[in-house]
Amino acid sequence: MKQILIIDDDYELCELLAEYLASEKFTTTSIHNGRKGLEKALTGGFDLIILDVMLPEMNGLDVLKNLRAEANTPVIMLTARGDEIDRILGLELGADDYLPKPFSPRELVARIRAVFRRLTSASEDGSDKSSGRIEIADICIDAASRTAEKGGVSLGLTEVEFAILEQLMRSAGNVVERQILAEKVLGRRLTYDDRSLDVHMSNLRKKIGNGNEAIRTIRGSGYLYVKPEN
Repeated sequence: MKQILIIDDDYELCELLAEYLASEKFTTTSIHNGRKGLEKALTGGFDLIILDVMLPEMNGLDVLKNLRAEANTPVIMLTARGDEIDRILGLELGADDYLPKPFSPRELVARIRAVFRRLTSASEDGSDKSSGRIEIADICIDAASRTAEKGGVSLGLTEVEFAILEQLMRSAGNVVERQILAEKVLGRRLTYDDRSLDVHMSNLRKKIGNGNEAIRTIRGSGYLYVKPEN
């Protein structure tokens, strides 16, 4: 069974989520303090972390920042509805997805399963010898190790950023529709006010350095990874 760590100071919510997730065949551990939650997360053994932003002793964004310095465990952030700044900061710091409160436990399970589907798909692609390495200009990705380099130097991409780059490079020279990209890398379609893909894309472009030249936004359609002219 998948092990999920819940870091949230709302005891009733944690109990509700633990009960619901158990019915969906997930095992949970709940921590109600940011600092202790980080310590628990760093012990390893968890397949995914559900992390609230507002926490005692250490807020969720600081927990995520410290966690990402040492681990790539998938994280779904819980944010206050309408608090776009926290959502954007969470994604910029490496959260895989976010869910505004209040939310339906069913929606949370859908997000959790979407993360696991993406990771499973990535693992299967990496084991396929035909996937191998892709190199365009000075950017090189390796599907097996899920790593990306520019000029031989690691780009330090998050799992979602790597998934975006991989999809675009595999379709280099062709437009990848926005909703199709979201379904492949986030496991869901975007709503009209969902900026998660935009934030991940912005972070990816910054890390690439020449991202605005390599990855073009095709208005009203999607994104294009540009093939250099020979």
